[in-house]
Amino acid sequence: MKYNLLFALGLLSLASYGQDYSNNESTSTVNDTVKNKKGEILNEVVVTKNKEPKPVTAVRSGLKPMDNPQSIQVIGAEVIEQQQAIRLSEVLKNANGVYVGSARGGAQESFFSRGYDMSANNMFKNGFRYNAGSIPDVSGLDKVEFLKGGSALLFGNVAPGGILNLVTKTPQFKTGGEVSMQIGSFSYYKPAFDFYGGLSKSIAFRINGSYENSESFRDVVKNERIYVNPSLLFVINPKTQITVQGDYLSADWTPDFGTGIIGTQILDLPRNTFYGSLWSNGNTKSASASVLLNHDFNKNWKLNFNSSYQTYDRASKSTAQLSSVKDNGDWTRPLVQNENLEQILGDQISLQGNFNTGSVKHQVFTGADWENSFATAYTFAFNPANYDTINLFNFDPSTQRNDIPNARATQIAKTETNRFGVYFQDLISITEKLKVLAGIRWSWQEAEVTTYKETFASGVQTVKPENSVPTVGAKKLDNAFSPKFGLIYQPRTDVSLFASYSTSFTPNTGTTADLKPIEPSIIDQYEAGIKTDFLEGLLSTNVTVYQIVNSNLAQTAEFKADGSLNTDTNVKVLSGETKSKGIEIDVTAKPVEGLSIVAGYSYNDMRYTKTSGLNGSFIEGDRLVRTPANTANLSFYYLVQDGFFKGISIGAIGNYIGDRLGGWNDQYSTDLTKYPDGIYHREIPLKGYTTIDVSAGYTWNKFSILCKLSNITNELNYTVHENYSVNPIAPRQVMTSLRYKF
Repeated sequence: MKYNLLFALGLLSLASYGQDYSNNESTSTVNDTVKNKKGEILNEVVVTKNKEPKPVTAVRSGLKPMDNPQSIQVIGAEVIEQQQAIRLSEVLKNANGVYVGSARGGAQESFFSRGYDMSANNMFKNGFRYNAGSIPDVSGLDKVEFLKGGSALLFGNVAPGGILNLVTKTPQFKTGGEVSMQIGSFSYYKPAFDFYGGLSKSIAFRINGSYENSESFRDVVKNERIYVNPSLLFVINPKTQITVQGDYLSADWTPDFGTGIIGTQILDLPRNTFYGSLWSNGNTKSASASVLLNHDFNKNWKLNFNSSYQTYDRASKSTAQLSSVKDNGDWTRPLVQNENLEQILGDQISLQGNFNTGSVKHQVFTGADWENSFATAYTFAFNPANYDTINLFNFDPSTQRNDIPNARATQIAKTETNRFGVYFQDLISITEKLKVLAGIRWSWQEAEVTTYKETFASGVQTVKPENSVPTVGAKKLDNAFSPKFGLIYQPRTDVSLFASYSTSFTPNTGTTADLKPIEPSIIDQYEAGIKTDFLEGLLSTNVTVYQIVNSNLAQTAEFKADGSLNTDTNVKVLSGETKSKGIEIDVTAKPVEGLSIVAGYSYNDMRYTKTSGLNGSFIEGDRLVRTPANTANLSFYYLVQDGFFKGISIGAIGNYIGDRLGGWNDQYSTDLTKYPDGIYHREIPLKGYTTIDVSAGYTWNKFSILCKLSNITNELNYTVHENYSVNPIAPRQVMTSLRYKF
């Protein structure tokens, strides 16, 4: 963590393509030039009060939304402020089709879209992949971009459900800022600041940060977070600018694996009761640094170079997740200790240009990107492995054991992953109404695991893992082509019909029957829809239908190479299939000045459509876990513009998550003694639920106060990670924000 001081001093900055400086209002020539370097203004389904939406940086290529054959949603800083969001999951209540899959011990939030988990490779910050094992701080966010559907052409190895790009705040030449204080239920308080302005005619700065301290509706659980995000903008000349930024977060949190579960049934226990040890603790530190260079050769050709460095370190120690609870409520609490570190270095270079071949217009975007990830995972053991036994039905935390046992490191696994990709994309405008988007990417990925294991004899550790002889595993090499083809028809400037085909790829573990590395799965996605943007943004809509097919899903092979029956789950064949299909509808409206309405509905059906039926295989026709069929959102915000009630605001947001399954998917089993029907039942049924938040506020001159009552019906439901970490959602709470803007 030696780089943290540099980050905190703000030596490095933003890593997003096509950054918007439209708020820079200086009258100097240099600053006016900066205002004009924001690229195309995009009119998409943008969840913001601003009349003129900011560029969607996740698109990278500068395409106008009407020319892009996929859906995009953007949640701006004003919405985050109005709804007093404190976690990314609250921000994403505004994004139709993305939802929280689990809270995983209180350490992180996992998100899903179109049936696919977005947490491994689909989370980006300022255009760069980041480790999603931490909960990001939203106080430094300028906007959150949700690029739906297949994005492998631009981002490489990403799941086809969509990508989330978090865009942090950036410098402005106009001097300003604010200080704020959020206070709320369960001893929550969060002071924050944001200052920006020009240091000279060619240098601007911004620094924002916050401190959060809170308890929880869950007994014992606490959070303490420190966040800082400084940045600098250098205008070298009218054609060249450099943005640098640092980003640092330190979070102390209590590991919380939620409530109890017996088999596949969630127990009816008090929402507030914490069943972990009182000394449970966790800490996450993450930091990032980036440099963005934009250079315009002329009005038609632009060059971007982006470089980023990130660090991540998460450690925790507690009694383990709530599993293996007996029917009478007895639970023998295991002990668990974790530590995971990662460093990610990435570079991106791209060229954007426009030219004509006769009457046909071309908007090309080409480039290359490289990423190196070095992750370290520690495995710990306790002796004895279990802490004690408690009963969930009559648990008395005041009588529980409180000493903190020691653990030893038994293994260190170091994984180095290199990714490289080159791509080319061309938007071909055959006429003003008919356009074709064609592109292809080649991705190469290499991963190697080095393991250090302890030597353990007669109950004594003779060699620590860090002193052991390393075992270097075989390099795992994957490469794939990811094409994309789209057809766009625009009968008028405010209507766009589109259809597209794209592929994604997913690397697999295991080998074929003849012991060769198994190839990555290629996933096909088909999408069609219509976008409208009537009356200069007063009413915007997106309607999209899609189908995503993984027709070569890896599953256990039936036979070995010699023709005998195979029982090794590491020997696989690309013969399975999953299919995800659905529809998404997004609507934003601004019928009168000061009023904004956002609504969305999504339907998704993702199932196993072809399985082998062998022991351990999934059930054909079974819906995948953590994939609700229906999700919906509806929100409005109104600020009185004049008259006696000028400055008064009211707002509300409703969010619906439909019926879904937790746990793991069921599997076929040949152990009929244990599973008489031949099925290993592992799915946890979860009912759908709706939460409603309401808010009211008043703004007078530079002061504002905003109050929010969340989950007003006190709805009780759960997020479930696999078969543990069954975490209840938050009950009814109050939050108040006081703000002074300079």
